[in-house]
Amino acid sequence: MKILNKRLIIALVVLMTAANSCKKADLDSGFLSKFEPEVALSNVAGMKAALAGLGLNVRQEFFGDMAPIVTESIFSDVAVDGTTDKSTQAQDMNTRVTPDAELNNPDFNRIGFYWIEGFKGIRYANTIINNIDKVTFKNDAEKNSILGSALFYRAYYYYRLVHQFGDVPLILKDLTEPRLDYFSTKRDVILKKMKSDLLFAETWVLDNVDRGEVTKGAVSHLLTKVNLALGDFDDAITSANNVINGGKYSLMRTRFGSTAGDATKNVVWDLHRMDNKAIAANKETLFLAIDRETLAGATAFGSQVMRNCVPAWHFANLRTPSGLNPAIVDGVTVEIPLTLMYGRGIGRYRGTPYSTKYIWTDNTDYRHAPGMWINMTDLVYNNPALKNSSNPTEKALYGKPLVDATPANINNMFLNKGLDTIRHFFGWPHYKTFINTTNALAVDKYWSPPRGTNTDWYIFRLAETYLLRAEAYYWKGNLLLAMADINQVRSRANATLLTDPNLVTIGTILDERARELYYEEPRKTELTRIAYIFATTGKPAYNGKTYNLASFSDNNFFYDRIIEKNDFYKNQVPTVSGVNFKISPYHVLWPVPGSAQRFNTNGRINQNKGYSGYENNVAPLDKIP
Repeated sequence: MKILNKRLIIALVVLMTAANSCKKADLDSGFLSKFEPEVALSNVAGMKAALAGLGLNVRQEFFGDMAPIVTESIFSDVAVDGTTDKSTQAQDMNTRVTPDAELNNPDFNRIGFYWIEGFKGIRYANTIINNIDKVTFKNDAEKNSILGSALFYRAYYYYRLVHQFGDVPLILKDLTEPRLDYFSTKRDVILKKMKSDLLFAETWVLDNVDRGEVTKGAVSHLLTKVNLALGDFDDAITSANNVINGGKYSLMRTRFGSTAGDATKNVVWDLHRMDNKAIAANKETLFLAIDRETLAGATAFGSQVMRNCVPAWHFANLRTPSGLNPAIVDGVTVEIPLTLMYGRGIGRYRGTPYSTKYIWTDNTDYRHAPGMWINMTDLVYNNPALKNSSNPTEKALYGKPLVDATPANINNMFLNKGLDTIRHFFGWPHYKTFINTTNALAVDKYWSPPRGTNTDWYIFRLAETYLLRAEAYYWKGNLLLAMADINQVRSRANATLLTDPNLVTIGTILDERARELYYEEPRKTELTRIAYIFATTGKPAYNGKTYNLASFSDNNFFYDRIIEKNDFYKNQVPTVSGVNFKISPYHVLWPVPGSAQRFNTNGRINQNKGYSGYENNVAPLDKIP
C-alpha cells in the first residue's frame, strides 16, 4: 500500500496555503479564505488535494513542542503537565483555565488549538462537501468516496468538539462571507447528524487506498465512537464488527517490518517503529498521519514526542550517591550517549503513578518489558569523569544503573534541592516515544540533542476498535464478550488474560486503554464521552455513584475518575513554582474562548458552566439550523 503521492502533497500545500490567506471572519479563527473554491476544487485532483490537506490538519494534534495531545492527556487520569519550573502551565486548572486565559501557547495549554483547528477543519470539509456537484467524476462511486471522506473529516472534528466544549455551533455550509450570528446546537443533535453522514460514508469509502487517506475501517471506527456517544450500543457493536470482522484488518501478533530481526525487542516494538506504520504488512492501521522528512509538507520541527514525554533527566543535576560528582551528562559524543539512546526530554507529559506504575500488574506484558518501558533506574551513570575517578566508589558506578529516587537517596541525588521528581524522575514507554532519523543511534534532522523527528503516527488503530466494542458490550451488560475483546488486546501484548467477567467494569477498559493507547487516544475526550453515557443512562459506575445531565458540570464520572486515579490532582501536589495541581468537576467541558463569543455579535455561542459568561446563555438549538 502506497502513501499519498508527492505531487498530490505539493498540490495540497499550495491549496491550503491559499486557504489560510485569511481575514477575521467566524468563530475568531479567521478562515474565510481569499481563494476561489470553484477554481481550486473544479476537478478530481483538486478535491483529492483538499482531502489530503485535511489529513495534514489532523496530524498537527500529535506534533510539536507541547503537542495538543498533551493537553488532552493532562485533563485526565493518565498525566499532568510536568514543567514545574513555570507557573503558567495548566496545573492549577481552576485559575489557569478561563475563557480569557492564554489558551493556545505551549507554556500554558492548547485548549484554543482545538477550537481553532476544529472549526478550521470543519470549514475545509464543508468546502469540499458544498462543491462536490461542481466536479465531473467518472462515476458515482468516485464522487461518493470523496464526499464520504469529507463527511468523515467533518464528523471527526465534531466528535472531538462536542466532547471538549459540549454544545457548539453546527456549521454545514461553506462560508461565502463573514458570519457573526452563530448559535450553539445541542450535542446530541450534532452527533445524530454526524452518524447519518458516517453511515453514508461507510457505504462509499474504500479500504484499498493510499496510506494517509481515509479508509472504510476508519469511518466505521469513528462511527463506533459516535454510536457509543449516542447510547446506540447495538449499532456500536455493528460498526465495530464491520472493522474487526471485515477481513481487511487484524492485530499484529508476529514480528514484522524493519525491526523484525531484533531479538531484544518484540512485536509491540515493531508496531510502533516509524518506518513500519505505513507498510502493507501492517494490518492494524486504520487511519494514519503521514509525516516524512522527504515529503513536501513535512512538519517543520518533527514530532518532538521525545521532548514532550521523556523526563528532563539531562538538567536534573543528578548526583552520585556521595554527592561528589554529576551522575549523568547529555553529550551526544560521550561513550554512553543517553541522549541518543532515549532522547532529551523536558517532561511536559508527566505520567501519573496510575499510568506509569499501578496499571502494570504483571511482568509478562510486552508494553512494560525491559527495553520497552524505561524507568529512570534503567539509565546508567555515564559521566566520563566517573570512569577516571580516583575515588574507587565513584569509579565503580560508571555504567551502572542509577539508584532509585527514594527519600533516603533523593537529597544526595539532586544537587539543586529545589528540583523535584515530578519533572525529572518517572518512567515512560520507550517503544512509543523513541523517534529519530534511522530508528537507531542518530541525531535527528532538526535538533541535536534529538527531540523526535518526523514520523508517521497512528490516529486510529484496530486495537482501539476492540476496546470500543468491549465498551459497547459492557454498556449492554454482556461482560463475558467485553472481557473477550479486552483479552484480544492483552494477548497480543503477552499480558495475563482476564478470567472473571464479573470483575470487568468501565475502569477495566480505561486501564487497558491507558496501557495500549499512550499518546494516541484523546483521553479527555473519551473520559468526557463516558461521563455523558453515565449521565444519560443512569447506569451505576463501579464507584457506586449514579449521575445525571442536570448536574453534569457539578457531579460527573470524569472528575471522580481523575480524583480516584490521578494522585497529583487528588492530593493537590505542590510544584517548585508554588502551584498546586487542581482540577474541578466543571472541567469535564473546556471553556469556549471568550474572543469567539465577543466576535459573534449577532448570535450567542454558549459558555459552559463554571466559567465566566455562563449566566448569559440562551437555549441551544435543538434541530439542525
